[in-house]
Amino acid sequence: MARSKVAISLDETMLARLDRLVRERVFPNRSRAIQEAVSEKLQRLERNRLARECAKLDPGFEKALAEEGLSRELTEWPEY
Repeated sequence: MARSKVAISLDETMLARLDRLVRERVFPNRSRAIQEAVSEKLQRLERNRLARECAKLDPGFEKALAEEGLSRELTEWPEY
């Protein structure tokens, strides 16, 4: 996968924490630590978006829709 360089600014406290993690070999370097942090944040935002979309669903309507489809399918199932 192609990579692009990005310049970011961090406050000194955050940079010190990041460097400590690199020294403790939690991450091989600053770049990897930041890549993983951004990736985790993006995944979390995506999960939250899915949860927000699911919250918009009407549980009663969804249940009725599922049961309607299930009952229709049951009549089409072969006898065993």
